[in-house]
Amino acid sequence: MTRRRVSRTLAEQDGRIVCIACDGPVGVAGQPWKSNAALTVIPVHAMPGAPLAPQPQVVLRRFCCPTCGALLDTETAMPEDPFLDDVLDAQADEEARIGRA
Repeated sequence: MTRRRVSRTLAEQDGRIVCIACDGPVGVAGQPWKSNAALTVIPVHAMPGAPLAPQPQVVLRRFCCPTCGALLDTETAMPEDPFLDDVLDAQADEEARIGRA
């Protein structure tokens, strides 16, 4: 079993993306994972500092582990915007780091 951390909250393990907190599966390595996460959406205007929100439609998306609920990532977007897909692949990242890609 090979496990490599690919972000502060996620690791790649046996070809899967897993939550660091609980090892729960979140996706497949090399594929977008956010659609597999538990998602909550909060209008930015409902958060502290709301008068400073640039647009009332802007939302904060919170992507959490579907197994344990740990926060994995956040992004701000307009409600109709697609997810900012993070494709995590530890092997490709390592090869690029050492100049093999």
